[in-house]
Amino acid sequence: MAETRLIQGRYRLHDVIGRGGMGEVWRATDESLGRRVAVKCLRPLGPQRDPDFTRVLRERFRREARVAASLQHRGVTVVHDFGESEGVLFLVMELLEGHNLSQLLEENQQHPLPVHDVVDIAEQVADALAYTHRQGIVHRDLKPANIMRLGDGAVKICDFGIARLGADIGFTSRLTGTGIAMGTPHYMSPEQISGGEVDHRSDLYSLGCVLYEIATGAPPFDLDDAWAVLVGHRDTPPRPLRTHRAELPDYLDRIVLDLLAKTPDGRPTDAGDLRRRIVTARTGPAPAAVHAPAATAPAVTTATAHTGPAVTGGATATATPWAAFPSSRLPSWTRGMTVGHKATAGSAALRRPAYDPSVGLTGEWTTALPAVRPAEPSVPARPAAPAELLAVLAGRHRAGLGLGRLGRWDEARDVHRRVAEDRERVLGPDHTDTLASRYEYAFTLSRLSRPADALREFGRVAEGRARTLGADHPDTLAARQETAYVLGRLGRHFEAHEVYAAVLASRERTMGPDHPDTLRCRHNLAFNLGRLGRTEESYRLAREVAEARARLLGADHPDTLVTRYEVASTLGRLGRWSEALSTYRDVEAARCSVLGPDHPATLAARYEVGICLGRLGRGAEALELYRDLVADRTRVHGPEDPETLRARHGLGVNLGRLARWEEALAEARDVCAVRERVLGAEHPDSLLSRREVAVCLGWLDRWEEALTAYRQVAEVRERVLGADHPDTLTGRHDEAHCLERLGRHAEAVDLYRRVAALRPPPP
Repeated sequence: MAETRLIQGRYRLHDVIGRGGMGEVWRATDESLGRRVAVKCLRPLGPQRDPDFTRVLRERFRREARVAASLQHRGVTVVHDFGESEGVLFLVMELLEGHNLSQLLEENQQHPLPVHDVVDIAEQVADALAYTHRQGIVHRDLKPANIMRLGDGAVKICDFGIARLGADIGFTSRLTGTGIAMGTPHYMSPEQISGGEVDHRSDLYSLGCVLYEIATGAPPFDLDDAWAVLVGHRDTPPRPLRTHRAELPDYLDRIVLDLLAKTPDGRPTDAGDLRRRIVTARTGPAPAAVHAPAATAPAVTTATAHTGPAVTGGATATATPWAAFPSSRLPSWTRGMTVGHKATAGSAALRRPAYDPSVGLTGEWTTALPAVRPAEPSVPARPAAPAELLAVLAGRHRAGLGLGRLGRWDEARDVHRRVAEDRERVLGPDHTDTLASRYEYAFTLSRLSRPADALREFGRVAEGRARTLGADHPDTLAARQETAYVLGRLGRHFEAHEVYAAVLASRERTMGPDHPDTLRCRHNLAFNLGRLGRTEESYRLAREVAEARARLLGADHPDTLVTRYEVASTLGRLGRWSEALSTYRDVEAARCSVLGPDHPATLAARYEVGICLGRLGRGAEALELYRDLVADRTRVHGPEDPETLRARHGLGVNLGRLARWEEALAEARDVCAVRERVLGAEHPDSLLSRREVAVCLGWLDRWEEALTAYRQVAEVRERVLGADHPDTLTGRHDEAHCLERLGRHAEAVDLYRRVAALRPPPP
């Protein structure tokens, strides 16, 4: 295998991209499927092992690998395959393009990460842990090196199940007698240190340590002696994060300190509870703590007080010689431990050692290495870019991502465009980093309602990634999927359908039907089918995706709720309003519980509940719902926010349903005026309000005024959308109806005929 670097005649190993205490990671190609993968080779079993041990180890490996392979969540590294070759156990995983949190801190020159990045990472990791914990799986070795931040901002946890495999390979006293516990001292929970029962709340403690470090630049007990670190975890309250970094939000300080409670009962109930607290605190008023403060910061024990000054969170001063502790205070396996590398170790700790091909898969294993893509043999080598420049560009790229998460899309667009230009000049147009910046630039264009420009940029990214990474690479597929999305935004739904279908076939073939990215593509395909008028197909596919997401992610996961929202939408288009109402109400209740009552997604579901009530003839209920919704939208987003105005539009529509036409007209005119001032006179929402004004005028028998309003709407739509666009044809039909009511029958008949001639034939 060392000579050919081929495993099982299928996985061709190219180059080592990481080494750690348990194995080495290779960039490889799955030659059966033609996709790029990462292959993690664990320590060789070797002939020196006891046969019984080896048999137990192989069985344990198979069991843990199956568990890891069963995890299907966007926040967990996907395991495709596993096996054994020439005494080496291996796992085949998705190849990730990004950096782990340890490397990000290193690149940031040991400075903490931006606040918005810390909060985003916390939320994404909590989401992934909530999923894995529901499957009954505990990581046991969560640390910065095991958390990857990808180029698109996504976060993935690595090495689920590997910690337990490592325990069996040579890190537990139960099988080997070495007496060294699993876990890295800077991130170990007190119950791990004491040898007690470990459950999902141990992962929450480790996450608290990780968040403390990326938020402040140092772990909670930053000492060079392993005993000092372990005793700090066990006995000493960590210093509040804001004593290190004043600009950190108070809610983040409280959440992290709750995670660092000394007893499991003092921490959040589960990762789902943690995620809800993060989302609620980030989007609304900070919540009260959910457990007793005493559990978070217990009094210093007598032993700690006896031996000298207490260990202080984040302290870097020389510690008291902890060998003075009685041996009974810590388990025997801690004796002689070295502290290991924390995330902010000096650059030498993360520097790539020279690779000696002669050592194959059995060489000396060191810390993780940064991923470096080998140059394509057909492309002339470029001069190496200065590391400082690349680090600056990487930081600017992350800053652009942060601006996007804050909704500052104009600024994010400018940042990503400049970084893409600089990376192209330094690295070349098809380098993965250049394409990552161009992808984000395209994404900002899409969010800024420039779909034609976004389509052009996404097309360039998709072509570049296909050349560099391959047609079936996840990043290539992501760009193609965004291409389909903007095609839909442009009304080119048939072309969008073709792209979605092709991407879905590739995702199912390379990732499997239940991979989160596959399900996301199926969701988009269902949405697009509805825009093609294939509503029954759209409904069936959306329902299947909702069921799969509920099974894999949980019934209340935001992705599950998004698809259930689409199910309700298709039910409405099918005229099944009672079922739609029930589904929207379920979504609203779940979002209120998970995201909070004022979250935009919760308020959007409430709006749709009102639509259903109106369609079912329950106008009075709808009217009251919209009054409350307008008040909430105004309080949360302001009186001129587009969503506030949409709620006011719904209020006016239901005033009309109750035959309160004068009130409805006044509301429609007021909303129309604000929309034209805020959004522009030709914005679709402004035209919708002007049409509602015309409807009210017609019901009040003011047909001349109604005709003027209908004609204005039709003329703008024809100019902007084209004469044969469905919305334009609806406007002309309204105009013909007014002419008919005014007794101008010849003009009405002529306009009806023109509309009929432009309408496409039924399928």
